[in-house]
Amino acid sequence: MKDVIIIGCGLGGLECGYILASEGYHVLILEREAQPGGCMQSYRRSGVELDTGFHYVGGLEEGQALHAPFRMLGLLDLPWVRLDNDCFDRIHIAGEAYDFAMGYAHFAETMAERFPQEREGLKEYVEKLQDIGRHQIDWLDPSLSADCTTFAPDVYGADFATSAWKWLNSHLHDARLVNVIAGNAMRMELRKETLPVFTLAHYNSSYIASSYRLRGSGRLIVDRLISGLERHGGKVVCNAEVVRLCEENGQITKAVCSNGDSYEADIFISDAHPMLTYDLVGESSKIHKSLRWRMHKLENTYGMLTVSIIVKPGALRYAGHNDYIYFRPNIWDGFENDSPVSGALVSYRVPEDGTDCVRVLDIMTPVTWKECEPWASTSLGHRTEAYEAWKQRKASETVALAATVIPGLESMVEKEFVSSPLTYRDYTLTPNGSAYGLRKDCGSPLLTVLSPRTPEPNLFLTGQSLMLHGVEGVTMTALMTCAEIVGKETIWNKLYQI
Repeated sequence: MKDVIIIGCGLGGLECGYILASEGYHVLILEREAQPGGCMQSYRRSGVELDTGFHYVGGLEEGQALHAPFRMLGLLDLPWVRLDNDCFDRIHIAGEAYDFAMGYAHFAETMAERFPQEREGLKEYVEKLQDIGRHQIDWLDPSLSADCTTFAPDVYGADFATSAWKWLNSHLHDARLVNVIAGNAMRMELRKETLPVFTLAHYNSSYIASSYRLRGSGRLIVDRLISGLERHGGKVVCNAEVVRLCEENGQITKAVCSNGDSYEADIFISDAHPMLTYDLVGESSKIHKSLRWRMHKLENTYGMLTVSIIVKPGALRYAGHNDYIYFRPNIWDGFENDSPVSGALVSYRVPEDGTDCVRVLDIMTPVTWKECEPWASTSLGHRTEAYEAWKQRKASETVALAATVIPGLESMVEKEFVSSPLTYRDYTLTPNGSAYGLRKDCGSPLLTVLSPRTPEPNLFLTGQSLMLHGVEGVTMTALMTCAEIVGKETIWNKLYQI
């Protein structure tokens, strides 16, 4: 069986490794950091495990988007905890609160109670969610298409080429509801000029279908995937930074690491950002300067500043929902550079000590790279006092905004740890510390929605910068990448145990 080298041990790399190893491929994952997991990794402070980027996930129940993939990957029996049925996301806009209920009909009905004149528009919105939710994996069905890469934007051309802002305004007439519907869009980049309706509907579809958190950190997912990979003979090597991919006779032949070690294989998969992947390929007869130039010109989504709080024991009761808080009534006009901070997401970690009180609270706010640029040339452990002052100011403003819905929050803090897009960039190498990878643009979907294929016949891409981000998006992309190698019929049969 063929040898496969995967560059990067994030969720996409791990999922590809697990799937291919289970099919008999000899898989080696090379990870530059000392710890695997990428955006899914966690870290320990004061004896408490804190997450880097994982908070909750949608679509885990029978017949929903992630049920079959997670069953195949051995992730379905992790300690998942369902969020509240009547309110899994609470949207706070200019002092008013709106609850997102689980289940398409339940969501539409409860929202129509607040916006009775929009009942028909809400019905159309929910139908759009269901349509995308039902058909988003059709590109793998061998009976429907001969080419697995006909997933987005070919299959969903209209939805990728349509602005989410324009679509919502053409179906809903209350400007307040247009803001509420997009209120949990801090899981993506809420940008009226570029956000495709497919991206908005894709994520809202799965979370409205069902939403879950883990009792524990994202490390549970990473450890389970590595365990499965190793059980099938695969291996992860950390502290192995790939600095060059060598081409010979029109294909990639080996990966060279910064310590001089090199690894040969038949197939290579990169879980790194596409721009970085193409930069790894040296002299090439396949990858031309124009392609490298295009990759460098593509824009990335904004990053996030995260305040991870260790809460004093017994100080704050667990909430089975997330809070999205906006100071201004119009959330589509951009709030990333506001001072004080005007938008934040609050996520409550499921208690692990048998009590009903949280020990970990994550509060996040979007940050553009422009804010970080003064310190772009610095690295971890070598920031300036001005950077630390900026970071602390942003953190204080973010916590203050969260305190508008959690009264007395500041007095509940035992310890606080802050990361910025610069932190994220240095750990993951994601350009500009982007939270969601390359920006999908409804104005140019064919340029911004990338295929796993590259001009190199044995080099493939995976990860959040291709078509979809987040746990579900990366998982779908990993399935697509593997389908390019083993065939989509094989993946389809594994998913549905045919």
